Amino acid sequence: MGLVEKIILTLANNKIIQLVVMAVVMDSIFGIIRAVREHHFNSCFGIDGAIRKISMITSIAMLGIVDVLIHINLIGFLPGEAKAWISANMGINAVGIAEFFGILYLIYEIVSILKNMALCGLPVKSVWLKVRDVLQKYTDELPDTDGLDGNSTAGSVEGYRQQEKNT
Repeated sequence: MGLVEKIILTLANNKIIQLVVMAVVMDSIFGIIRAVREHHFNSCFGIDGAIRKISMITSIAMLGIVDVLIHINLIGFLPGEAKAWISANMGINAVGIAEFFGILYLIYEIVSILKNMALCGLPVKSVWLKVRDVLQKYTDELPDTDGLDGNSTAGSVEGYRQQEKNT
């Protein structure tokens, strides 16, 4: 098997890269729904969002190529609980550069997906609060979520009616 085939197989079968691509697609979908609801483009669906998403996919692909060429294991940089969860649930015992940045991209995209879902009127605020608690455990820098936290009226979830359950 040649180097190009090895790179393609590695990128195509990498679970973290697959999750990042799925998260980018989901964020784009909810960004579009939010843009339709608000009648204007937002940071997820517009030129800035497109540039950010293309940059994430391109960089993770390039880092995947570096991983194939140079084997570096960065799993030691992850918190112990995260290492244990990744190992137990995903069967991953080594984290290359692509996976390391992929995990960071996933966190960023999950926050963006939850924010867009909440601003679309879906009842996900309790899920966001749990995610925020987990993020606060590992970092002091939380992403801009004023609309979800009620600290701002711009993009606030409070002004939107949540989807009602059918009984």
